[in-house]
Amino acid sequence: MRQSGVLLPVFSLPGKYGIGCFSREAEEFIHYLKEAGQSFWQILPLGPTGYGDSPYQAFSTFAGNPYYIDLEELIREGLLTPEECQSQMPEDPGAVDYGFLYHTRWDLLRKAFSRSSHRDTQEFADFCQDNSFWLSDYALFMAIKDAHEGAPLRSWEEELRRRDREALDAWKEKLSDEIAFYEYLQFEFLRQWKKIKAFAEAEGIGIIGDIPIYVSEDSSDFWAHPELFQVDLRGEIRKVAGVPPDGFSADGQLWGNPLYDWDYHKKEGYTWWIRRIAKCRELYDVIRLDHFRGFDEYFAIPAGETTAKNGFWEKGPGMDLFGTLQKAFPDLKIIAEDLGYVTDTVRQLVRDTGYPNMKVLEFAFDSRDSTGRWEYMPYNYDRNCAVYTGTHDNETLAGWLDSILPEELAEVREFFGVKTESKEEITDAMIRAASASVADLCIIPLQDYLALDNSARINQPSTYGKNWKWRVRKDQLSRDLQEKIRRISELYGRCAVR
Repeated sequence: MRQSGVLLPVFSLPGKYGIGCFSREAEEFIHYLKEAGQSFWQILPLGPTGYGDSPYQAFSTFAGNPYYIDLEELIREGLLTPEECQSQMPEDPGAVDYGFLYHTRWDLLRKAFSRSSHRDTQEFADFCQDNSFWLSDYALFMAIKDAHEGAPLRSWEEELRRRDREALDAWKEKLSDEIAFYEYLQFEFLRQWKKIKAFAEAEGIGIIGDIPIYVSEDSSDFWAHPELFQVDLRGEIRKVAGVPPDGFSADGQLWGNPLYDWDYHKKEGYTWWIRRIAKCRELYDVIRLDHFRGFDEYFAIPAGETTAKNGFWEKGPGMDLFGTLQKAFPDLKIIAEDLGYVTDTVRQLVRDTGYPNMKVLEFAFDSRDSTGRWEYMPYNYDRNCAVYTGTHDNETLAGWLDSILPEELAEVREFFGVKTESKEEITDAMIRAASASVADLCIIPLQDYLALDNSARINQPSTYGKNWKWRVRKDQLSRDLQEKIRRISELYGRCAVR
């Protein structure tokens, strides 16, 4: 079945309280996609973000971001007043101001918590039981972090970093109300997201979620289970994640995430991964598995390095992990994000899993890409793949056209048969080519449909302070754009509503 969808992070949704969330605007966007003939809404990870605001560096791989809790829903529940929520109106509705949210949103959420009777409900008791394997660790981690004024795990007292039992018991007693607050936030987050997901299901829109391959060093996952990672006898990280230098970055990318101890995971039957995927299946219909090549071979950088230049490749779990997951979840739907430095063994792992992989149209004409450009040419696609014009880590199409070499731009225009220099015409032609390709799935970032420049870019890897902020305005989600998206989907056999 030929299908298509739109990539738009939750935080990029319109709305009046400073960040896209699980609000009426989310339902309106889902209905917008339905009327545009789409089958999927692709989002980014939903985890709670910290320094740098990246959803790929969350405080927990199982928890959700409290910023996505809809304040209007809390007003309807009688937990907040409209007047209290007026303080959440930002100056610029077109960008997320994380500093503003950090200094205003938490007090408001604490008011809702103090007025809620959720602890008296069976629904909350069931939630705590169903999520017991991660919830208490996460809530305690966040409460201790708050008590340390947000300081990262590595700077905590030795007895807390090492989870001394007496120290933990003392802090649990001391911070019992804060722990309960963070449990409430996760309860409310999941309750609201399930409503959005149910609405999407009723509208015929599937949710494509995103699971980062790694967890953050400053996370409850690493704190509660250091045995899952490559640490020394003192619990210190030995090697961290990243990618080697390439045409986009001379120093490579130093992500800093702790690397998994795959021997330990195998010995434990990949229990932690089974739980992680089970949680994702609760949240999403399809999972985009980030940095898939890291399951074949991963780039290891000695801890303490300031760039990725001195890293080296190590062997990942390969089909041993995916065979286990496929046995546990026979109907598991995954998109393999196999971008970056792709080798024959990575290609073989993709074939062995049977998962559709990703094709990024920008890479077909960009000499900076580390993989042979031929893999991304539309005439070389297999049906079992997902084609994108670009991802959240790429420039927008219009911005990318300004950054490539003149001879590459000339090749783009010739390949897509565009006679003019109009960026809007070129982006339109590239979107049509992606949709016309044999790929079973075509996902287009909303910014490309709008032909926006790099001011609408979601993320520029290895940079800080300007990412994860762009938001669409309501007036940009026009009827004309909706009809255009639908017409393209109809022309190329991808329209879900006929």
